Amino acid sequence: MARVIHVFRQPDRFIAGTVGQPGDRTFFLQASQDARTISVALEKQQVAVLAERIGSLLEEVGRRFGAEVPPDTPDEMMDSEPLTVPVEEEFRVGTMGLGWDAETRAVVIELLAVSEAEVDEAVVLDDTEEGPDAVRVFLTPAHAKAFAARADRVVRAGRKPCPLCGEPLDADGHVCPRQNGYRRNEEG
Repeated sequence: MARVIHVFRQPDRFIAGTVGQPGDRTFFLQASQDARTISVALEKQQVAVLAERIGSLLEEVGRRFGAEVPPDTPDEMMDSEPLTVPVEEEFRVGTMGLGWDAETRAVVIELLAVSEAEVDEAVVLDDTEEGPDAVRVFLTPAHAKAFAARADRVVRAGRKPCPLCGEPLDADGHVCPRQNGYRRNEEG
């Protein structure tokens, strides 16, 4: 079966969001343009890495190509609305690609489906017939900055970290390895 590449050249929205409660959340990236919405599931760490790498890419293209990158995220570009429902997972993300399209002066994000076969680097950001399904999104530097800011907020909105070990705290605490498993009694 031929590869399907969902391309969003001027998305109305491209956001990170979650479904579920902290500690049991599923992370999604969702792209919308006109009446079409595509949602892909991925790991929390993938969202964090993508946000971080977008920040680095924006610094680089500003320096090397003179791209206009706003120093702060413009308020009017901040999207705090929830994911569009129903959230229907198109696929789970395995490989991510990130690049700069000098012709359109846009950040290009490509999300490839998890695949049984090893993904050749040549497939990322390419229109080859063979390879995993993909979502490809083109964002202006300002929209990319807004996406990264929201993605960072979504990642940090989970459970609070333990001040000693950094592991997530559940509502009833946790057994901290830094205290050799000792759990303090909160009453006394």
